[in-house]
Amino acid sequence: MTLTESSPAGTDRVEQCAAAPRRHPRPDGQDRYTISEVAAYTGLTAHTLRWYERIGLMPHVDRSHTGQRRFSNKDLDWLAFVGKLRLTGMPVADMVRYAELIRAGDETFEERQELLERTRRDVLNRIAELQDTVAVLDHKIGFYADARWASERS
Repeated sequence: MTLTESSPAGTDRVEQCAAAPRRHPRPDGQDRYTISEVAAYTGLTAHTLRWYERIGLMPHVDRSHTGQRRFSNKDLDWLAFVGKLRLTGMPVADMVRYAELIRAGDETFEERQELLERTRRDVLNRIAELQDTVAVLDHKIGFYADARWASERS
């Protein structure tokens, strides 16, 4: 079982980000990745992948007959989305909650949307703070450039 979301129309899908998704190494149906392959592909460590599974962020990863984890393209898509959530600064507890809501089904659409909207507001506030910080840096850089230019002229 991988984390997929049902659209309001009832079709299962993995939520897509605005950016084009990274191409999968293997086509669907041949997408049986080991933990080391997923670690190399995603840049996450095997320890992190196991931890994600333990805390419920990767709720169920298929296993081979010998018990080795076997990840799918849907798992890779989910990990890419989790990476985007991490970049937003979303707390891990909220990411786990979001994964739980997906598993709970369509009746959680509103709560999922609220969680993502709150995260979006937080990101926009951080962007505004960073833009203010860039303006201060630009001012200081200009000050030093002017001071250096003035000292070179004298």
